[in-house]
Amino acid sequence: MKKIIQLTLLCCLSLNAMANDTENNDTITGRDIQDVIVTGTRNATTARNIPFSVSIISNSTLNEQHRQNILPTLTEQVPGLFVTQRGMLGYGVSTGAAGAINMRGISAGNGQLLILIDGHPQYQGVFGHSISDSYQTMMAERVEVLRGPASVLYGSNAMGGVVNIITRGAKKDGVYTNISLGAGSWGTIEAEASNMLRKGKFSSTVALQYSRTDNHRPNMGFEQYGGFIKLGYDFSQHWNAFADINITHFNSSYPGSTSAPMLEAIQWITRGVATLGLEHHYDKANGRISIYDNFGFHKINDGYSAKGGKPQTELFHSKDALAGVSWYETLTLLPGNSITIGADYQHIYGRAYYKSRTTGEIVTAGKRKMQSAHAHSNEIAGYIDVKQDVTRWLTIDAGVRYDYHNVAGGEWIPQAGIVARPMNNGEIRVSASKGFRNPTTKDLYLYGTANEELKAERLWNYEISWKHHLLKGALTYGVNLFLINGDNILAQGPNNKFYNTGKIKNRGAEIEAAWRINSHWSVNTNHSFLHMDKHVLGAPEYKGYIGGNMNYGKWSATLGLQQLSGLFTEVGKSEKKTYVTLLNATVNYQLMKQLQLWVKGDNLLARKYEINAGYPMPRATFMAGVRAQF
Repeated sequence: MKKIIQLTLLCCLSLNAMANDTENNDTITGRDIQDVIVTGTRNATTARNIPFSVSIISNSTLNEQHRQNILPTLTEQVPGLFVTQRGMLGYGVSTGAAGAINMRGISAGNGQLLILIDGHPQYQGVFGHSISDSYQTMMAERVEVLRGPASVLYGSNAMGGVVNIITRGAKKDGVYTNISLGAGSWGTIEAEASNMLRKGKFSSTVALQYSRTDNHRPNMGFEQYGGFIKLGYDFSQHWNAFADINITHFNSSYPGSTSAPMLEAIQWITRGVATLGLEHHYDKANGRISIYDNFGFHKINDGYSAKGGKPQTELFHSKDALAGVSWYETLTLLPGNSITIGADYQHIYGRAYYKSRTTGEIVTAGKRKMQSAHAHSNEIAGYIDVKQDVTRWLTIDAGVRYDYHNVAGGEWIPQAGIVARPMNNGEIRVSASKGFRNPTTKDLYLYGTANEELKAERLWNYEISWKHHLLKGALTYGVNLFLINGDNILAQGPNNKFYNTGKIKNRGAEIEAAWRINSHWSVNTNHSFLHMDKHVLGAPEYKGYIGGNMNYGKWSATLGLQQLSGLFTEVGKSEKKTYVTLLNATVNYQLMKQLQLWVKGDNLLARKYEINAGYPMPRATFMAGVRAQF
């Protein structure tokens, strides 16, 4: 892998020498990704003008390997980001679940990395973490990943970064329908249908999804179905309104580890999110006000040991909701200037309890007694972010947020950065930003670890990066260095309760490059190196990816090689690491204008490996299917 990295860098340097430094093009790569983002500023702007590291994954990239969930693609395409897996489909929740999203060693499993849908926070209200099976490709126009704290704009849980799913919508008049069917190894079936319509001022997007699999181990079945609806109306060229709802339900079986197999460990999970918003767009003023509700219903059978255990007599239940109002306005008062001001309010509700399997009554005594049956918390915040072009080649950015939590109290969150453009097609970024996470309902009230005196976790992220666009935008490469210092992190004390005593210190480097060779061939690569003072589950010390795309006539193909080195599958006294090379490939054939046939294989080298200790991943797996577009 070292030779691959050296070769990649050599190619970049060689092409750099060949290129004309006066070339100016705002295209990041030749993979249909435009250099316009909303995540780092709330308002659409070019990535060249913000001091933070942002990866943009287009709809075409999300769909080229026929995956229903966005996370496997993000693992490949975003340096520093890794998502744990346990089978062909399904991440699950609770004990033994996968789907932990790590960014530079900061984990969404601990609520320290925030998932957004159109800029609105999405996480489970009781435990405060993301639900990875909820993030479906069917609703995504593109995904923007800000690698580093984004708490000034997005508040709590964005301390390690954000993954923002921008939802789909028809851009021009007409009706567009897409249907995809696939089947493959271990009884896996995937089906998806979507329709986008635009007629004058009205637009709609409707998508449905179904998937199921037996997976590669006994008692590891997974089934999921869901839907997404988005409606939009343009009152004028300046004002528009939108409403959407996304519902997903999945049933997931947990088999236990290979050394401690389980029976009847089943999860029934329903997640939903509804949003209503009003936007306006003028030359010097852009803004949005929206209300949203992210909710869920969970029922879990903790199961019992297959080696002589007894079935559970009670089932765990939880209900939660994360509802809020978000407002922001971006103003241009001077040439090269933008000022974003905003305010957020969130009401977080969570209830957790056990029910008897025989009577259906809530259990209130014995080991199943919860410290609190339900809890509410409220957050209110205001922020301002100012960006100013000082000269043609220098932009400065500074922002601050004040966030008040009714239990944890208030927190100031600043950030600052500069972008220097010593040439038209290259930029240097330097930034310092603070991130934080307020304690969750579980941290404050549930189980023996709870402590109602907890304060917010916090960290500082410092980074410097260089990005260069060459060959009229056909080639882009970038290098990024970062340092993370965190304190007030939750850690368990002698009595097993949580206290704000933990510290983290992570440092590393990220390298990425993409080259559109010609109309038929393109390649992309990214590499991330991470050193952690305290090791984190599911965080690799090195992650590298090299991918290639081919398109000739009716044939197209994608090939991806990923290397994981020093991936921690277990930490502590019995620490374990994984080292593995994975090869994936997808081949498409355009049978006719509206009909495409496809086949794909994952782990084609048939490597034996584990991401979570005791949970082996499947060896080579295959899927084949058909996609119709009309």
